[in-house]
Amino acid sequence: MNDERFMEIALELARRGEGSVNPNPITGAVVVKNGVIIGRGYHKAFGGPHAEVFALEEAGENARGATLYVTLEPCCHHGKTPPCTRLIVDAGIKRAVIACRDTNPQVNGQGIGHLHEAGIEVTEGVLEEEAKRLNEIFFKFITTHLPFVQLKLAMSLDGKIATRTGDSKWITGEASRREAHRLRRKLAAVLVGLKTVIVDDPRLTVRHVLGKDPIRIVLDGQGKIAVEATLLHDAGRTIIATVSMSRDKEQALLDLGVEVWRLPADQGRVDLQSLLKRLGEEGIDSVLVEGGGETAASFLSARLVDKVSFFIAPIIIGGHDAVPAVGGIGSEYVSEGIRLHDIEVEQVGEDTLYTGYLERRRK
Repeated sequence: MNDERFMEIALELARRGEGSVNPNPITGAVVVKNGVIIGRGYHKAFGGPHAEVFALEEAGENARGATLYVTLEPCCHHGKTPPCTRLIVDAGIKRAVIACRDTNPQVNGQGIGHLHEAGIEVTEGVLEEEAKRLNEIFFKFITTHLPFVQLKLAMSLDGKIATRTGDSKWITGEASRREAHRLRRKLAAVLVGLKTVIVDDPRLTVRHVLGKDPIRIVLDGQGKIAVEATLLHDAGRTIIATVSMSRDKEQALLDLGVEVWRLPADQGRVDLQSLLKRLGEEGIDSVLVEGGGETAASFLSARLVDKVSFFIAPIIIGGHDAVPAVGGIGSEYVSEGIRLHDIEVEQVGEDTLYTGYLERRRK
């Protein structure tokens, strides 16, 4: 069907904006007349023009009487840019095909209503599920004001993330590492625990693909991070989330341009719900949790993870003292384990990427 074919093109365009528009949604649009695409566009940067603007500008006067395909309901309110519905009406669009509604309370059906009132024929729900998944970060953030949390782990076939000596480079292959950096590019922030900083001294930047670096967050309950840690000296925003820290250490971090957030405690550790609430208040819409087994266990046991991405390498490490992918005390019974839904499995080089959600997605 032509509607699906053109919407697929719009979805591909939208993906080009991943990591560049947070906390706005990513959107793509195409203008079609007589079966030919005459305009294309996508949302390129936060605060910049939306996809419809670029597509209609490219189409020009030929947009009159054409069909507009857009991955998300057009906005109908004044934000950082004027309402797209007004632009669509003024361009003389005859029909609008919309993949899914915008759950932003300022839109949510009102944009479609404006188009109907202007006499434009509207078709909804074309490739709706694909469009919803494309903007899963935005939809959670705009309705809950809490960041979307994705847990990423790279492990051996027997569930280890390091050997008994702590060696972990590299369990997964280059293709998996490249994919992991795409995730860093896509999400607004990346988070690790202090142990990961001590053992791996990571930079937490985007290197294997093009894209901007995420905000770096370190869970450091007792303020023990060394000021020599590499990630403290790279450009970009770094946040140390702590419960207790000496004033001298805090000042040394502040002198490096690092932010120190003092947060409530949960059994001596940073209260993760308080952290996520603060991140949401700062407009940080998504967090990629890359920490070790204990950090993963903390987020999972608190049921704060929305999505997991486990890269599994065809290697067996073995050993009682090897580091498990998920630590903590674990479930007492199998029935109490965390079951994933909407699972996808794909090959990434020699590794397998296993993706799933902690809650069933609403259809």
